[in-house]
Amino acid sequence: MNLKVWCEPEPHAKKRKEIYLDNSATTRPYDEVVDYMERINRETYGNPSSLHLKGIEAERLVKKARETIAASLGANPKEIIFTSGGTESNNLAILGYLDANPKNGRHIIATKIEHPSVLEVFKRLESRGYQAEYIDVDEKGMLDLEKFRSAIKADTSLISVILVNNETGSIQAIDKIAEIKNSINPKTAFHVDAVQAYGKMNLTTIRGYVDFMSVSSHKIHGPKGAGALYVKNKTKINPIIFGGGQEKSLRSGTENVAGICGFGLAAKMAFDKIEENHAKAEKLKSLFINKLKTCSYELKIISPEHSSPYILNVSFKHVPAEVLLHHLESRNIFVSTGAACSSRKNLKSHVLAAMKIEKCYAEGAIRFSFSIFNTEEDIIEVSDALGAIVPKLQAIYGGKPQV
Repeated sequence: MNLKVWCEPEPHAKKRKEIYLDNSATTRPYDEVVDYMERINRETYGNPSSLHLKGIEAERLVKKARETIAASLGANPKEIIFTSGGTESNNLAILGYLDANPKNGRHIIATKIEHPSVLEVFKRLESRGYQAEYIDVDEKGMLDLEKFRSAIKADTSLISVILVNNETGSIQAIDKIAEIKNSINPKTAFHVDAVQAYGKMNLTTIRGYVDFMSVSSHKIHGPKGAGALYVKNKTKINPIIFGGGQEKSLRSGTENVAGICGFGLAAKMAFDKIEENHAKAEKLKSLFINKLKTCSYELKIISPEHSSPYILNVSFKHVPAEVLLHHLESRNIFVSTGAACSSRKNLKSHVLAAMKIEKCYAEGAIRFSFSIFNTEEDIIEVSDALGAIVPKLQAIYGGKPQV
């Protein structure tokens, strides 16, 4: 039987130079990670649950990756649960904890700028009788600590906060949030979505403040389909996927050995050069901002001053973001209009709405996100492209209301 091959990448007659600035959505895997995973798929293809030698070989590699992820967080390997990525980690932390601890209350708290994989879970929980409270942020995307303080109750079971916002790069003060939480209700579980922070900042101290922490592989030049959840020792949590009892019975299903191992190698490579990579991202972002400040067209830098160096959200007044995105794409420059998981649904950014960004700017917001593969030449070329494109688009749209 001959099956039509449909999944091969489309051939390109000639490879054009690409400038990829959508690294918050996903990153290009390290070559070393791709090679390592290929070798595992070819040679160490056993099921880690099998008792024979091929299974034991695979189990050892998974163990090594678990130790690497744990070390990167300053955690015990027994506190690391492998998942399919950040979304599953967030779901497992929230649903798993609440299911396992029903007596702790039915009041839950999140910020208004959480990732959809948290907000959608909270909405589902509201339909099941939970009282969800969403705390305001200021114009810089920072949590209103006084409103947060007043929101905590005796029956607050869980709090979920995104460490680095995926659209603007704003960084929450996890230590202050934990201090407030502990002073009012120390029994309340604290979950942190660290997907955009992992591999880009030291999380060992922050890990000490929380009960759960979600991380993901494909944001740090590892493969898609792999992630992890840190679960503080002795924290009671139930599974949301049932089956053969893998991952301490918290995440059943045959382990994605190549993905997990690729994740482990990517983590090692990222953390080995975390300070060097951070400095490079700061330099690229600073160069971009300086170039933008010299432009003649109207724009607004939405990312706050002390945000992640890996993310820069910029809005071009009266220019529809999707239109600008495609103009840049025609020059082989790839950016994003916001969270990748929502962009195809043409949804307005709940993050920018929470920050009360004016409509004329919110509709023109573009997220530029950097990685180690970007160069200063890339930033200059993108700045020049914007200089050629944006004034023409502002002349065309000129404040006309967008349908």
